[in-house]
Amino acid sequence: MEKRRDFIKKVAVGSAGLAIGGTAFGFSAKSYKNIQGANDRIRMGIIGVNGRGNGMGRNFSQQKNVEVATVCDVDTRALEKAIKSIMSSNTPPANIPKAEKDCRKVCEDKSIDAIYTATPDHWHAPLTIMGCQAGKHVYVEKPLSHNPREGELAVAAARKYNRVVQMGAQRRSAPLLTQGIEELHKGIIGRVYLAKTWYTNMRKETFLKPGPVPEWLDYELWQGPAPRVPFKEGLIHYNWHWFWNWGTGEALNNGTHEIDVARWGLGVDFPIHVTSVGGRYHFKDDWETPDTQVVTWDYPGRVSLMWECRSCNGRPNEGSDRGIIFYGEKGSLDTGNDSYKVYDLGGKLIKEVNNKTAESVQGRDTANPSPGMDVLHISNFLDSIRNNRRPNEDVEDGYKSTMAAQLGNIAWRVGHDLKLDPQNGHIIGDKEAEKLWSREYEKGWEPKV
Repeated sequence: MEKRRDFIKKVAVGSAGLAIGGTAFGFSAKSYKNIQGANDRIRMGIIGVNGRGNGMGRNFSQQKNVEVATVCDVDTRALEKAIKSIMSSNTPPANIPKAEKDCRKVCEDKSIDAIYTATPDHWHAPLTIMGCQAGKHVYVEKPLSHNPREGELAVAAARKYNRVVQMGAQRRSAPLLTQGIEELHKGIIGRVYLAKTWYTNMRKETFLKPGPVPEWLDYELWQGPAPRVPFKEGLIHYNWHWFWNWGTGEALNNGTHEIDVARWGLGVDFPIHVTSVGGRYHFKDDWETPDTQVVTWDYPGRVSLMWECRSCNGRPNEGSDRGIIFYGEKGSLDTGNDSYKVYDLGGKLIKEVNNKTAESVQGRDTANPSPGMDVLHISNFLDSIRNNRRPNEDVEDGYKSTMAAQLGNIAWRVGHDLKLDPQNGHIIGDKEAEKLWSREYEKGWEPKV
C-alpha cells in the first residue's frame, strides 16, 4: 500500500502543484488536468449540487480520465447551474452530464463507478451505505453521519462491500500540513498533550415561517431518511444546519475539520471523557443548536483536545478565523491550512513552513473554502480507487473524528459530561445520552448493512 506521504509528494511536489483557475499550488489549468494516475476512466455521479457540490462537480470534471456522467439534486434550479458550471470550465467535457432528481437512481445506474455527495447531513451516511451496496465508491462530505450509529454502519458498509470511502476532510491531503504532522509525531515539540482548535463566523439570526413548498423543490425526497416535518421558508438550502432533525450544528458543520487534524496530530482514536458547554447566546431566534460552544475531550495517555465555537462573533483567535494549535513539552505548533509554525516554550518562532503560491483557506466560504486542497483530496480518492487502497481520510478516520464532535453535541444536549469507552467511544452508563447515539427514521428509510 502506498504511504500517504509518498502519494502526496508524487501529486503535489513531483508535478509542481495543482490548479483551479491557474493559481492553486502553482499549477496551470492544463497541468491540473494531467494529474498522475492510471488511464482507467472513472464515471462519477455528483449528488447535491446547489452549493459545495457545484464547485466539486466542476473539480471532478477537470480530472484526467474522469467523466461526470450525472448530476443530481432535488432542486431543479441547481441542476441547471451545475451542468452550466461543468460545461463552461477551462476544459469542458465532451459529454453533457445527465440531470437526475433522485439519488437512488444514480446508485442504481450500473455505468457509474463512484458517487460524490454534498447533500444535507441527514443524508450523508444513508447515501454512503446505499452507494456501497450498489457497488459504488463514495466521496462523502463531512460530517460522515448525522449520528454515531450511522457512522458505524457506514464503516461496516465500506468494509463489507470493499469500497473506497473518503470523507471530505481535505487537510489530510495537504502536503505541508502532512509534513507538520509528521514532525509532531517525530517529537519536534516533545510529547504533545493538548490540541486547541477553534472556529469563528458572523452568522445572522434565523427565523423560519410556514409556507408552500416551492415548485422547484422535491421536499419529500429532500427529507429522505428524516422524520417528516412540514416545510418552512428559510430552512433550505443552508439553515437546516441549525435544526437537529437534519443538521448537526457548527460542531459538525465546521468543527469536524479542525477536530480531525487535531486527532491526527495527537495520534488518538476514541476519547474517555467529554464535556460541552455553551448555548444559543447571540440571538433569540429559531436555532436549536448552539452558536457558542466549548467542547473538551480527554483521551487515554494524558491527552486533551479542545474546540471553541463562536458562530456569531467573528473576532479571530491568533489572527485566524479558524485554526489548530498543538502544545507539547518543548513548545507548540500552529496550523489550520497547508502550512505550519513551530514555537519554543517561550513563544519564540523557531520554524515556519508555507507554500507562498497556494491560496489560504477561506473559512467562511461555504462552497469553495480551499480549492487547492480539494483537488489534492479528489486526486487521492481517484488514485485509491485505481489502486485499490485506503484513501487519506478513510471512512474509519472520518467516523472517529465525526463521532467525537457528535459526542460533544450529545453532552451539550443532555446537559452533563459523558464517560466513554476508550475501545470504541461508546457512552457508558447514561441511558439518556445513549438515546442520542442513533435517531428515529421515517418508516422505510432505516439504513441497514
